[in-house]
Amino acid sequence: MRTRFVRAALAGLTAMVLVGCGGEDAGSGSAPTGGAGVTGTVTVFGAASLTESFTRIGEDFEAAYPGTAVKFNFAGSSALATQIDQGAPADVFASAAPKNMQTVTDAGNGEGAPVTFAKNQLVIAVPKGNPKGVKGLSDLAKPDVKVALCAPEVPCGAAAQKVIAAAGVTIKPVTLEQDVKAALSKVKLGEVDAALVYRTDAKASASDVDGVEFPESSGAINEYPIIVLKNAPNKAGAQAFVAYVLSDKGTAVLTAAGFQAP
Repeated sequence: MRTRFVRAALAGLTAMVLVGCGGEDAGSGSAPTGGAGVTGTVTVFGAASLTESFTRIGEDFEAAYPGTAVKFNFAGSSALATQIDQGAPADVFASAAPKNMQTVTDAGNGEGAPVTFAKNQLVIAVPKGNPKGVKGLSDLAKPDVKVALCAPEVPCGAAAQKVIAAAGVTIKPVTLEQDVKAALSKVKLGEVDAALVYRTDAKASASDVDGVEFPESSGAINEYPIIVLKNAPNKAGAQAFVAYVLSDKGTAVLTAAGFQAP
């Protein structure tokens, strides 16, 4: 059902892009190609966990649409939603959880309905070699293990709270960070022994950290929705970018980064 919904949304977005481009045939599910109606800067507000994959997609998009430039603002989804609702100029919003997306749509700042384009789940990030021998969530409750978590208001923090509750353990973090990249950096800098981060972030930093899988993470999988914003300065560019993210080429980049299909 969800796959059919994504395909339908992609078809609709592609149709809108093609109208602005003079009716070029992009093909169902394929990456749209450039056209005269799509140009200029496309400003994308994206969850911090999308940094690597969206940066790559942005480069591919610019190649597909000569004359465009994709500008990103990566941060915690809750912070991005607040910025959008306070009037920050942006064309596209990609959230790491539906809750933060709903904040934007409830305020009337979305164009149409958001579409889920990926899923992600947590792992325990530890320094290379796992010096503390962390094997699961219960090890994070040990007094000699320093833990970083995301703040509860951001998606990675909400997911962490959910899995911790499901495991029935008590974890006392030494720091609460405002996005997943900040939590991961604490591990990379040696300031903590472990952090709950997304699988994709651990994979992107595989040279610095190891990712420890744990079964409770399957109970808190985050869905990532994306939407064109109502007051987008570059509406045609926004529609084209969302269509590209939903295309086969966009999906391939996300899958390679460790995201799951919606």
